Amino acid sequence: MKLLRYGPLGHEKPGMLDAQGRLRDLSAQVSDIAHEVLLPSGLARLAALDPQCLPLVDGAPRIGACVAGTGKFICIGLNYSDHAAETGTTVPPEPIVFLKATSAIAGPNDPLEIPRGSTKTDWEVELGIVIGKTAKYVSEADAMDHVAGYCLINDVSERAFQTERQGQWTKGKSADTFGPIGPWLVTADEVPDPQQLHMWLEVNGVRRQDGSTATMVYGVRYLVAYLSQFMSLQPGDIISTGTPPGVGMGLKPPVYLKHGDVVTLGIEDLGTQRQVAVAHDRPAGAGGAR
Repeated sequence: MKLLRYGPLGHEKPGMLDAQGRLRDLSAQVSDIAHEVLLPSGLARLAALDPQCLPLVDGAPRIGACVAGTGKFICIGLNYSDHAAETGTTVPPEPIVFLKATSAIAGPNDPLEIPRGSTKTDWEVELGIVIGKTAKYVSEADAMDHVAGYCLINDVSERAFQTERQGQWTKGKSADTFGPIGPWLVTADEVPDPQQLHMWLEVNGVRRQDGSTATMVYGVRYLVAYLSQFMSLQPGDIISTGTPPGVGMGLKPPVYLKHGDVVTLGIEDLGTQRQVAVAHDRPAGAGGAR
């Protein structure tokens, strides 16, 4: 299934894509794509529905983040060896883990806000894992039983805040709109091998990232098991798994986002995103800043 949320910010409704890619309303079935809906039993109940019997949604509404109620937005750093090389670092012996504020979560096509004082706002196309069943001290063998599905994420980063301002990475990763998620939550049964997905990102039509989840250092199964040793993973928690090479800081000379730039990105079978960069002190236009 491809599950999503649509409507104005803060008033999103749950939806599902049918076989023809048309948006169907799930409001009569569930209150949101969150919490118990993401459990195996909740997903099974939605899978048993006939999409053709659900109301069609007219027009082209705003698409929100594909999951609600996210308690933890966990990110993995330097998880592609070629990306580590372009940043002048080495592959870590264990996953680098940091948290992104959940207030950074935005819809896949919402304006991307360049923070006040930013000089190095950067892009990162990433595969997101959505947890469906609580995971605590799980083994790699059992890890995939706890995955509801996958989504596309742009792990937007302010590099000066991240690396030049002392402390940890979180403050360079957590500005409002720095976590566009979606358009869809694609359930795990539709992604037989999450380690074989093509991923790409363009800025103003120029291809900057072109990679594959096949080159991850630490794969999906390992990451779920690994993280569950340090914290319980709850339904709706999101793990952003790292980015391939081609980020702005790795270019020579580096290139960063400015007001009016257009970022488009996608992952095979998980949909695409499009964001227009808006400087913090300039109007975001209709629809708000995220």
